[in-house]
Amino acid sequence: MSFSASENHFIGQFIRHLQAQNKSVHTVSNYQRDIEDFLGFYLADELAVTDASRDETQADHELRGIIGAFNDWRLIDSQTIRAFMAYRVQHGISARTLARQLSAIRSFYDYLLQKKVVVKNPAKGVKAPKQPQPLPKSVDVDWMQRLLDQPLETWQDTRDQAMFELLYSAGLRVSELAELDISPGLDEAESGWVRVLGKGQKERLAPVGSKSLLALKNWLAIRADYAKEDEQAVFVNQRGNRLSVRSIQNQLDKRTLQAGLPTKMSPHRLRHACATHVLESSGDLRAVQEILGHANLSTTQIYTKLDLQHLAQVYDQAHPRAKKH
Repeated sequence: MSFSASENHFIGQFIRHLQAQNKSVHTVSNYQRDIEDFLGFYLADELAVTDASRDETQADHELRGIIGAFNDWRLIDSQTIRAFMAYRVQHGISARTLARQLSAIRSFYDYLLQKKVVVKNPAKGVKAPKQPQPLPKSVDVDWMQRLLDQPLETWQDTRDQAMFELLYSAGLRVSELAELDISPGLDEAESGWVRVLGKGQKERLAPVGSKSLLALKNWLAIRADYAKEDEQAVFVNQRGNRLSVRSIQNQLDKRTLQAGLPTKMSPHRLRHACATHVLESSGDLRAVQEILGHANLSTTQIYTKLDLQHLAQVYDQAHPRAKKH
């Protein structure tokens, strides 16, 4: 059931406190409902109406009386809040809503602490369920072609072409691209692989398609003219130093505008496009896991490594820019 916050002394005070802080009407309404739902859960046993013959109006009046009279917020512990979270999960409430509800309860108890109504905040040690990370929207092959097949007019264009081809071809993380060194990174490039250091300092070989290898060779042919003599980074800026992750994003923004694409691109979208396009063509999920350098096929399944020969075969057959002409 629903009830007005003004019917409970402390909830009513808290709502007026939020309003005095100029919180939006939407936020105040959500917090009010969240705390009401929690209190209703806590008082569920007392709120249960088992006598079917009881007049509905009378029952409603009694329930409102129980809620309005409740004031011993010290009785509620962290276990109760965890139980409420679990109850909401069972009823299909989204992780985003659960996080907001927990935030509302935590803020309410902070207010009660300030007013010396309670001596601790039981919601402080409770963690909200993890928010699922949405996958970036995939980019179709035609858009990738438009992005990558741009005229090369400056040395930066040649460098950027190699970078973006590698992001898409090898499915690299942008940090892996920025940290790529001449050696050992490119020691096996002629054989169709780059050596990168991924998450957890785990080294892996990532595949390089024919177009990516050509773009890389074009950049390496002029790199020495722009890189400092002792610089090991494959990709450098105008000062001859290692190119930063932010600079790579900035260059991708420029290329996206140049290509006239109606969406914002990110290095991660290129990596995701690599995985999507290979998976769509091959259906080989484990090969995609290997290309991306993921440790596990899923959180519950032990990942089995593929041999490089099989991975190369899947990649050459499936990646749009790995085709040999």
